[in-house]
Amino acid sequence: MEKQQQLASKPIRFLYSWLVFFIVWLGFTTTLQIPEVLTGLFVSFLLAFFYYDTFTGWGFKGIKLSNIWWSIVYVLNFIWLMIKANFNVARIVLTPKMPINPGIVEFESKLTNPYAKMVLANSITLTPGTFTVDIIGNRFYIHWLDVTTVEPEQVYKEIAEPFEKILLKMFN
Repeated sequence: MEKQQQLASKPIRFLYSWLVFFIVWLGFTTTLQIPEVLTGLFVSFLLAFFYYDTFTGWGFKGIKLSNIWWSIVYVLNFIWLMIKANFNVARIVLTPKMPINPGIVEFESKLTNPYAKMVLANSITLTPGTFTVDIIGNRFYIHWLDVTTVEPEQVYKEIAEPFEKILLKMFN
């Protein structure tokens, strides 16, 4: 019985992979011209054919409307935080006499999902002025361009909390 369910889910997993690859293709090409769409369908079909088994193990059951909503909120929040961080780093660069205090700080994350931790670490690294150095268990070690505090709770509030409050809703 379980073997039959597993075999039945392969076409669904293939279609899911094909759809995701095709959407990514459309996002990168940003055109709906017939040759581009047909090429995207073909390339995404090939990718799905060879990689659907490693791409996903869920099929469509992993997609929840709430996760789509929180993903959009997360991306918008990330863009806003990145813009703010870019202005902060630009201010530091354009004011060479401005004293900065680089260093490595740590905080403890509330995330339990390894994928959520990876998203948090990458979001911190992609935000100018911070770089995730290491993650040990739930402890994150961050290189911060201008350390304003070394208190783990305060570091968490300034660096991780804006990301983590959304990630907790997405992954829990």
